[in-house]
Amino acid sequence: MHILVVDDEADVQPLFQQRFRKEIRSGEVDFTFALSGEEALAYMAQNKSKIILILSDINMPGMSGIELLHSIRHDYNSPPPVVMMVTAYNDQDNYEQAMKEGANDFLTKPLDFAILKEKLKTVAE
Repeated sequence: MHILVVDDEADVQPLFQQRFRKEIRSGEVDFTFALSGEEALAYMAQNKSKIILILSDINMPGMSGIELLHSIRHDYNSPPPVVMMVTAYNDQDNYEQAMKEGANDFLTKPLDFAILKEKLKTVAE
């Protein structure tokens, strides 16, 4: 499963690589990291059929995660990637806006990687 992680925090990349070390080695998952919504869209334009799941932070400078989600749902329909929104702010407004724009799930930071791995198993099935 190819996963695009979108977060303006650069330290997210080594964290995911550490927490998914076993799955990466076995080939179960493969990650690409983008530091902004704009970078994510540029990557998606070049790799349309490769991405199965997107994990996107909501609060980022420039394009927000909600704006990225809106663009993904508008431009990528066949097949639509699974999009899970991630935020440090577990507020109802962000949740409702993410669901309205078509998010498949809503996770809060700090991420519980055991729960995330269980959710990824259901996406892979």
